Amino acid sequence: MVGHTVSRIAACVGLLALGGCNTPDTGGAIEAGGSAASATPAVIQAACPQVVMRDATSVYRTYAKGAKDDPTQIVYQASLADSTRQCVQSDTTLTVNVVVQGRVTSGPAGGPGTINLPIRVTASDGDSTLFSDVTQIPVTVAAGAGAQQFIFTKSAPISGGAGNFAKVYVGFDTAPTSTKKKK
Repeated sequence: MVGHTVSRIAACVGLLALGGCNTPDTGGAIEAGGSAASATPAVIQAACPQVVMRDATSVYRTYAKGAKDDPTQIVYQASLADSTRQCVQSDTTLTVNVVVQGRVTSGPAGGPGTINLPIRVTASDGDSTLFSDVTQIPVTVAAGAGAQQFIFTKSAPISGGAGNFAKVYVGFDTAPTSTKKKK
């Protein structure tokens, strides 16, 4: 009886070993979403550009008409707090999926309502800009809510040949409306 059990275990181990030999080698990467029928499955890369939030563009304030830089006239103040990213590599493109957490509070001159936050995502490699886009994200602040948290997500497709020094910058776009990229 013991010999019969041992031979069954040995047969199962042998089948598992053979099954592992049929698995394609992906170089240590994890396949993402591709099927066996897909000619070029997407692969999650370990080399994913760092997300950087600069102090100068991580806070956004709107003021009452005619006021500027007066703390008593702030209608809304928004800030970006934390970020993460995931990268998926295809044959020609590295897509960086950026996720940023932020919050909006109404100021002394504000109240409940909706504010459109202009968030810019820019990918660059040295002096070369690989991707740049501004997205208007609406956030509603309820009466008496204090701060309203929000999550911003953006996919940034960049050239698959981007160097190891590529970075993704996320921040509020404070350029005048006339110079902003239209969508």
